[in-house]
Amino acid sequence: MKSDIEISRQTTLLPISEIAEKLDIPTEKLIPYGKYIAKLPLELLENENNFENQSEKSNLILVTAITPTKAGIGKTTTSVGLGLGLAKIGKKAIVALREPSLGPCFGMKGGAAGGGYAQVLPMENINLHFTGDFHAITSANNMISALLDNYQFQNRGSEKQLRQILWKRVLDVNDRTLRNVVTGLGSISNGVPTETGFDITPASEIMAILCLATDLEDLKKRIGNILLGYRVCQEPVFVKDLGFEGAITVLLKDAIQPNLVQTTENTASIIHGGPFANIAHGCNSVLATKMAMNFADYVVTEAGFGADLGAEKFMNIKCRKSGLSPKVTVIVATSQALKLHGKVAEADIKKPNLEGIKEGTKNLEKHIENMQSFGQSVVVAFNKYDFDTDEEIAFLKDFCESKGVKLAINNSFLEGGKGAGQLAQTVVEVCENNPSKPLTLTYENEDSIEIKIKKVAQKMYGANDISFSDKAQKMIAKIEKLGFSDFPICIAKTQYSFSDDAQKLGVAKDFIITIEDLVINSGAGFIVAVAGTIMRMPGLPKEPQALQIDIQNGFIEGLS
Repeated sequence: MKSDIEISRQTTLLPISEIAEKLDIPTEKLIPYGKYIAKLPLELLENENNFENQSEKSNLILVTAITPTKAGIGKTTTSVGLGLGLAKIGKKAIVALREPSLGPCFGMKGGAAGGGYAQVLPMENINLHFTGDFHAITSANNMISALLDNYQFQNRGSEKQLRQILWKRVLDVNDRTLRNVVTGLGSISNGVPTETGFDITPASEIMAILCLATDLEDLKKRIGNILLGYRVCQEPVFVKDLGFEGAITVLLKDAIQPNLVQTTENTASIIHGGPFANIAHGCNSVLATKMAMNFADYVVTEAGFGADLGAEKFMNIKCRKSGLSPKVTVIVATSQALKLHGKVAEADIKKPNLEGIKEGTKNLEKHIENMQSFGQSVVVAFNKYDFDTDEEIAFLKDFCESKGVKLAINNSFLEGGKGAGQLAQTVVEVCENNPSKPLTLTYENEDSIEIKIKKVAQKMYGANDISFSDKAQKMIAKIEKLGFSDFPICIAKTQYSFSDDAQKLGVAKDFIITIEDLVINSGAGFIVAVAGTIMRMPGLPKEPQALQIDIQNGFIEGLS
């Protein structure tokens, strides 16, 4: 089997204009970034008269997964593969994905553009600097910090000076040493000394705003609504109070436009935005999803990590805000991941173990129930490996049927669209014969912040209860005073467990979710509830993927 990057290099790419022509996108509207990448101007979306009619015609498919493990799941590969499979059976399909972050690319993962014969291309560009969207978001975020620090410096000692600053800088790297820093040290000319820190760019509120904005004006309004901190009198200070929301919007005028690329089989993919699902809302941009739905009959999108994180936020935040509603939700599973959840030793997960599979399906069952609680029709995509036995697959098929869902084998990693034919056909059949019901959300806008968190923790995670630190309780009072209690909530927690303890695999029982802090994202329009010990700036592993990445004779190695 060739490596991902070898397959990528050996694929003959079409000029991006030809990809656009397949979608009936006027090529003169494209904003090219080289031969194989283009930005799509927002006027392409504005020209559509009625998105509600278009959304009825276009079938939105959400791809999510069981709780991730060390063995991986292959969610992005499945998303791309499903798009390839739909095209293979004659459907006009677009895959709408998030942009990769440099942090995980050089940390744990080595890339996030799919794998094998189900990739989005050119993968080197997509995995690295791409069209500069992440850099624009980083610059916009840090420009706010610079302007705020200058405001503090120019107004030091006056009643205008902020007593508490909430806004943090960001970088798109995994760097634990930047979690807590002090700025402004040295002479008085260096600014006002401030205890602060860095988050990773995908956790930036600017990223969330970009992914939820509907146009440039909405983007500017949301930026103006960002809460920066409080003056001595406890008066809140927003970006609009300092008057530089226009300047920040200028930095994002290109980044707000979705990116058009292609797959290993020269079908279209729109890639835009990249919030993580464990520390942010984990979905690609609303603009990219709607753009794709305007030009395709089937749109495959994904939400980060397991269905308890990305898919829950897709429904309760993205769909709540945008009016989107998937026709089908696909949950990805593998035998290896199921066995790990079934308490099989990591060294033995490639060996037949029906009992381990049976125990692991408890995790899958909980995710199925969660998605069905939203009214979703569910398909389970089983990423097959050579060591999977007929007995194990037959059990999973019977198990899924008992839960009222269909199981489809996916082999797109090895065979591209051909290997995803069964999955594509199953998804089409469900869209046509048993589409999802109208969306039922987990909580109401009118619910208090405590009730919203409790409903998600109990219904989605299976928690017995929730608890709040003193800091979190004080933040609830501030949220209520500022009038933000009607915001949806975005729980930041470990991706490896339903609980806030990464060691509790399978389906955790008898646990309490502890909310350590609450972060007001008033520009994005949601409240981040930080559970357990989750960090919004990740660290690097003992042996980061950067040790494998190199350039030899002009060719990049080590990306996947």
